[in-house]
Parts: sequence; C-alpha cells; structure tokens
Amino acid sequence: MANDNFPLTLRDVLAAERTLLAWIRTGLALMGLGFVLARFGLFLRELGLLQPAIHTQPYGLSLWFGTALILLGVAVCVLSLLSYLRLLKQGAEGTASFLRPSPLGVITAIILAVLGLAMAIYLLSARPAAQETMPKSKETRMSTIPENGIVRISANHPVDETVSKLQEILKARGVKLFTVVDHSGEAAAAGLKMPNTKLLIFGNPKAGTQLMLASPSAALDLPLKILVAEDSAGKTWISYNAPAFLQTRHNLTAELLANIAVIEALAAKAAE
Repeated sequence: MANDNFPLTLRDVLAAERTLLAWIRTGLALMGLGFVLARFGLFLRELGLLQPAIHTQPYGLSLWFGTALILLGVAVCVLSLLSYLRLLKQGAEGTASFLRPSPLGVITAIILAVLGLAMAIYLLSARPAAQETMPKSKETRMSTIPENGIVRISANHPVDETVSKLQEILKARGVKLFTVVDHSGEAAAAGLKMPNTKLLIFGNPKAGTQLMLASPSAALDLPLKILVAEDSAGKTWISYNAPAFLQTRHNLTAELLANIAVIEALAAKAAE
C-alpha cells in the first residue's frame, strides 16, 4: 500500500512499467513498418533499373512515408520514457493525475491518421497512371521488338536516296559516320548479284565508351548500325537492333539506354 513517504504502491509502479513497455512495442512496430515501407520504394526503383522491360510505377514517396514512421517510432520510445519517469516522480510526490488523456497517445494517433490518409490518397492517385501506362508499354514492346531484337521499318525512298538522307541527318546531329559498307557492291565485284544493300556504321565515341566501360561485351554491337536494303520486290527497308534488346543483352542501366536510343529517331527520320 502507499504511504506518505512514497504514495505509489508496487502495483502502480508495475502498471507504469507495463505501460512503458507497451509504448516501446508500439515504437518498435512503427519503426519496423517504416523500414519495410521505405525499402519497398527502394526495391521498386532497383527493379526498374535492373529490368527496364518490367514497368514499375515509381513509388518514390514510400521512402518519405517510411522514414516518417521510423522517426515517429523513435519519438514514441523517447517520449514514453520521459512520460514514465515523470509519472514516477509525480507519484512519489503525490501530485500525479490520471484523469486527463494521454498526450502521447493522442498525438501518435493523430500523426498515424494523417500519414495513413496521405498514403491512401497517394496510392489511389498513382494507381490509374500505372493502369494506363502498363498496357501501352507492353503493347509497344510486343509490336516493335521481335524475338531476335531486330526492328524493321519500311522506307519511302530507294536505298541510295535513303542512305544519303541518313548521312545528312547524322552530319546535322554531329554523329560520326565511320563507314558505309556496300554489300551489294562487293557482291557485284565478286561476280554475284544481290539487291541493293548498304550498312551504315556510326556513333558517338564518348557515349559508346561509357557503354563499353559499363559492359565490355557492348563492343560486340558498337558502333551502332543501320541496314538499308532492297527486297526482291524493290521495296526499301531499314533495319537496326532495338535499344531495349541491346540493353537486356548487355545488362545496361536505364541511364545508359539513352546513349543508344537515338538510333530509333534516326531510322524513323530516314524512313520518311
């Protein structure tokens, strides 16, 4: 029982300790949930870098929500300890009051409610964007990139005119043209007949070096190449290796994909 020198009983002290431990468990749970939430956002970001073919909605805010929960958990543990010590002091002095609500509980509940509402709004707003972009991305990939990775588009002009046009485009954009391989010309020199076929080899040494430093095997497909060839019916076709195919083949990051993605725009412009 309580006495004048120490108003708190053993039951009171043990009850205060149980309350402290309950708050510590709450703080640990908040920190654990925050860590999982923060790691989820980082996991999605790494997945997008390692497997660009898999569309992932960027949940970058999950890192901030997770960090907020971790900090809230730390604050709960610290404030619960201070509250426990203050309660023991007030109980020993006989000034403790148990009729008022717990400020720590009220503040924690309000913060969790605000965070939960913000997360719900964010997830609901991000979901429609994911639904719109995923099918479109998948459809584009399936329709433009065959299994062998070669994209083939028709050109509106004969081979020689298309090659000249492509050379002008490369020059205007400051892209170095290393050589034009005249396969049909070499075939004629050997006494063989072959539809007009020319291969343009070009690239940016600076961009190409970055690719080969990141993945030495990329040198097998560099410099970039565009094949301009005539089929048996006299139709001109432009062919090139799809950037996404090269990215997967050489395990290139999404940032480096931009170094080779220019070939798509060049081919499309030459085909006009």
